[in-house]
Amino acid sequence: MDSILGGHMNLKQIMETRETTAGKVLDFFIQFMILLSLISFSVETLPDLSNDMIMWLRYLEVTTITIFTVEYILRVAVSSRKLQYIFSFYGIIDILAILPFYLSTGVDLRSVRVFRLFRLFRAFKLLQFSKAADRLQRAFMDVKDEFIVFLMAAMFVLYVSAVGIYYFENEVQPEAFKSVFHCLWWAVATLTTVGYGDVYPVTVGGKIFASFIVFIGLGIVAVPTGLIASSLSKSFKEEK
Repeated sequence: MDSILGGHMNLKQIMETRETTAGKVLDFFIQFMILLSLISFSVETLPDLSNDMIMWLRYLEVTTITIFTVEYILRVAVSSRKLQYIFSFYGIIDILAILPFYLSTGVDLRSVRVFRLFRLFRAFKLLQFSKAADRLQRAFMDVKDEFIVFLMAAMFVLYVSAVGIYYFENEVQPEAFKSVFHCLWWAVATLTTVGYGDVYPVTVGGKIFASFIVFIGLGIVAVPTGLIASSLSKSFKEEK
């Protein structure tokens, strides 16, 4: 009994910490498999792949899925709070990285292509092995209430921007600004200061309104950046 408990504790230490040599090796191996899986995903998009290459890519996919599945099962098994891990950020990422493979078995190819996009969630698994990612997560949790309030304000400004540009530009550019919903694309591009230039105001009122929106957009980008930077600085000081 003691040997079983000891083995469980050793496995738990390997799976959940990076303090042991075995834990470091496991982390490196999983990171390598994640990168290999992402490279494989990219190679699959190349045209005119040979049948042999497609077969090897399929073998690689099955291998990586098997490894990620075993890893997920072990992480759940050794967790002292299993439900908490399952519904945690990393737990959800882990299940999203493997579940589409099993769901896509036996369905039509159109559905498979949609499910394959979820393989990109494997990239997020790399965050599990980064102390900086842990620090960033803590920083975000510290300012999550402020973020929620800011997000609500940003959504309101986004809607007002779409309504405003619709009012100024609809009559002059009915194709580009057909409705408030069509104007939302312009509002997003302008508020985030991207400004693709595919649609833009031509009326005097629209240009003046857009100028105000651009300045508001600078604040929308700067505020969350400042919140995170301040929280990260606090996190650094606490670690020291």
